[in-house]
Amino acid sequence: MWLKIFQLSVRNLMLNKLRSLLTMLGTILGVSSVIAMLAIGEGSKRHAVEQIRQLGATNVIVRSVKPGQDDAGDASTGNSSQSQTSRVLEYGLRYDDLERLQATLPTVRRAVPTILLRKDAQHGRYRVSNARVLGTTPEYQLVKNVPLRRGRFLVDLDMDTMANVAVLGAGAAQRLFSFEDPLNKTVLLGSGAYRVVGILDTQDSGSARPGAIGGADFNNDIYVPLTAARSRFGELQTILRAGSREIERVQLSEITLTVHDETLVSQTAAMAGAILRRTHPTGDDYEIHVPLELLQQAEREKRIWNLVLGSIAGISLLVGGIGIMNIMLATVSERTREIGIRRALGATRTHIVAQFLVESTVLSATGGLLGIFLGIAIPIAVTSMSEIETAISVLAIMVAFLTSVGIGMIFGVYPARRAALMDPIEALRHE
Repeated sequence: MWLKIFQLSVRNLMLNKLRSLLTMLGTILGVSSVIAMLAIGEGSKRHAVEQIRQLGATNVIVRSVKPGQDDAGDASTGNSSQSQTSRVLEYGLRYDDLERLQATLPTVRRAVPTILLRKDAQHGRYRVSNARVLGTTPEYQLVKNVPLRRGRFLVDLDMDTMANVAVLGAGAAQRLFSFEDPLNKTVLLGSGAYRVVGILDTQDSGSARPGAIGGADFNNDIYVPLTAARSRFGELQTILRAGSREIERVQLSEITLTVHDETLVSQTAAMAGAILRRTHPTGDDYEIHVPLELLQQAEREKRIWNLVLGSIAGISLLVGGIGIMNIMLATVSERTREIGIRRALGATRTHIVAQFLVESTVLSATGGLLGIFLGIAIPIAVTSMSEIETAISVLAIMVAFLTSVGIGMIFGVYPARRAALMDPIEALRHE
């Protein structure tokens, strides 16, 4: 019986192909919007969460921050034709802060210092002006989860001997060497020559890492031993701007603390802040980042965002269900005489309900299937035409399809019941 009802339903729907297609359109758009919106939202949030996770869930990052300054303390020199302002600004983390944190915090397993320098980098005819040079220690690779493509990272011997060696980010290697193999070649950093001992792998398609020093693309970074950077480059940096020359003195740009246990990260960050406030009373020349807290916040925002997107897209499904009910009510009116004939030939009210309920379910299920194909195609097209990352969820597909079928059945109940409650005699008299 159910097979015959299904066949009859399909045949009735095929008699009005255009009307059936327009009826399914709401369901198609609803299902496709649910899948596409959740895929785009999930991809973007997953990308952000992965970037934060790369910073390390057990890390506490302390960064130097340039405080706001007024011009009262500036010293001015000049002549009749041009006046130039020069000032020395000292701020940020110091080596004694590093020693104090290491000695005071029992929860810290590693403390990795980093200094950011701006130097011109050159190899042959290739030149990168104002390149980011990071002076750091061998543990940086482990703490920051930096993948190595070729060669090696910095080692303890480089630190002990203040060796002139460098490790290039993937972007820096490409810009300085093009198609040439950088390993064991020489790159000029400022006035010094450094031998390339390693090349890092590309990460996150060259996007900036959250919390990265200076907020720039870390794929373009050049890494040298901290001892060599301190000895060769010093702590003073001159920044030239229009009509002014600013000299900054920063000993350390960042200190990354790795905690033994993930549950102790927040407490460690609080203790580090209390220790630093003793030597930095104003607290305006450093800031503390806790990737674990950022990760947890991103996860919460991800769930809320998915809920919002799903709710918005679900409205389209609701509208599609209303469209199905509207068409089914019109169909019931058109087929009143058919209903009377079927009742006169022995069909029960259950048979009539089943007939119209199956028709509405076929409409919603077919629309759901077409919506799945469209919903999968949209994220694929978005990813191929832009750099937006998408992530199609099987769960979203199943929920969207089952919801569309459920809405079709729910909104088909009233028209089906209305058809079943018709008086057979009155239905036969209908013209």
